[in-house]
Amino acid sequence: MRPRTNLRLFATLYGRLACSLMVVFIAIGAVMIVASQRMFETQRLFELVTNLVVGTVAFSLIAALVVFRFLTLRLRRLASAIEAFRTSGFVSPMRVDTPDSNDDEIGRIIAAFQEMSERIAMQLAQLAQADRQRRELLANVSHDLRTPLASMQGYLEMVLIKDDGLSQEDRCRYLQIAVKHCERLARLVRDLFDLTKLEANEVRPQVEAFPISELAQDVVQKFALGAQKRDLKLSASVSADCPPVCADIGMMERVLENLIENAMRYTPAGGEISVGVRRAGDRVELQVSDTGQGIDHDDIGNVFDRYYRADRGESSDAGNAGLGLAITQRIIELHGGRIRVESAPGAGTTFTVELAMA
Repeated sequence: MRPRTNLRLFATLYGRLACSLMVVFIAIGAVMIVASQRMFETQRLFELVTNLVVGTVAFSLIAALVVFRFLTLRLRRLASAIEAFRTSGFVSPMRVDTPDSNDDEIGRIIAAFQEMSERIAMQLAQLAQADRQRRELLANVSHDLRTPLASMQGYLEMVLIKDDGLSQEDRCRYLQIAVKHCERLARLVRDLFDLTKLEANEVRPQVEAFPISELAQDVVQKFALGAQKRDLKLSASVSADCPPVCADIGMMERVLENLIENAMRYTPAGGEISVGVRRAGDRVELQVSDTGQGIDHDDIGNVFDRYYRADRGESSDAGNAGLGLAITQRIIELHGGRIRVESAPGAGTTFTVELAMA
């Protein structure tokens, strides 16, 4: 243990400095011993003392300069690297060329600065990407808000302009279209408001035990008429031994609504949508499957991103900003659950939610 401790001591900056000073003082002591022996052999005592003092001072100065340069060489390299990092706008991680054996205090400082610069550069890149995505989201939301608003305004103006010349049937049709766009606009504003509150942690689930199988059947019945109008087959499959779950009933209803709406949006006429609830070990699984066009492999990892909205063909709802899945994931996370998606182009999509049993 002793030799290893000594080697560890010499690996530190303090040990190296002490070793250098020890060598300097040993050399000075040797010179003084040699000079003292000569003093008894000659009569030039004053000259020898003067030469000894001058030599000692010169030797000490040279040794101090060498040691100082040895100690400050890597510090100068570090300062240059930090200046280059600042000049680059903190986007290019700093690099300091030093031997791997420099594991003393200065070496650890250099390693810490390099790690810090990598993290700063990575965080700035993430902030820049988030800013780009935020601008894209604002652009998409602005477009989605403007489209139903313009349509609603157009039909209402048409009713006002052609008030006397419109039949009762046309008037009702125009007003129904305006109401439809108004509902779409209200849904988009609600999604934006809810997602903002969820991400700001302003919403806390009111957890209670309830049978989620009954909730699933109720939500399916709510969407049955809309699915029938789109020529879609919507069904529920509930396991008889499915236990209740501990969750917020309102939030779980919102999760089911978002998943079913998403399935109806991307499933063509004649397709099928199934909602299943079953027990899986010590948890309860809720699945929403469809026979739609599926999701590309490159898009699966982004479906829950609030900034991302894939172009999935003509079946896409022009008034939807793609925030439903982001809201769904956030609600599941608040309940300590998990949500995953399995899909392939042309093979449909399945969303699976795992919740804790009561």
